[in-house]
Amino acid sequence: MSTTRPFAADDREPDSGEPAEVGETETREAETARRLRLTGESGIVPRARDFTRQALRDWGWLPAATADRRAAAEDVLLVVSELVTNACLHAGGPEELLLRRGPKSLRLEVVDSGPGEPAPRTPHRAGRPGGHGMFIVQRLCLDWGVVRNGDQPGKTVWAELAAPS
Repeated sequence: MSTTRPFAADDREPDSGEPAEVGETETREAETARRLRLTGESGIVPRARDFTRQALRDWGWLPAATADRRAAAEDVLLVVSELVTNACLHAGGPEELLLRRGPKSLRLEVVDSGPGEPAPRTPHRAGRPGGHGMFIVQRLCLDWGVVRNGDQPGKTVWAELAAPS
C-alpha cells in the first residue's frame, strides 16, 4: 500500500453542472472524470459497476477490440466491486465513487466515513473464504492507498490501473 500520491477532496475538479443522464446523484466532470454519489442508495455495488461500465464505454475501453482491452476493462470492474464492497462491509458504506482517466492509467476512488484502513489479509490463504478483496486490488493495480480526510472522519481509498495499450 502506498500513500505517495495523495488526492485530497480539495484537489477534485468542480462539478461540471451538466445534468446526469442516469440520475440526479451522478455528475460528469470534464471528459476525464466521473463522479457517482452513493449515499443512501440501495444496490450500491451493481450500481457502481454499471456506472463504471458506462464510463469505460464512453472512454473507448468497451466494447473491447482486443483481449487485452477486455481484460483491462474486466480488471477495472472487479476492482470497483472490491473497493465498494469493502466500504459496505467495513466502513459503513461508500459515499462516493470517483473515476479519473489519464493517458496511461485510470484512478478509482471510493470515499467513506469509516475509521479503519483496508489491508490485504496476511498471510493470504487462497482456500479460505472471505478476506480476498484487498489482496485482489493489490495484485491488479499499479498502486493503491488511503488518504485521510484531515481532522474529519473518513477516508478515500484509491487505486490506479494501467490503461489498455
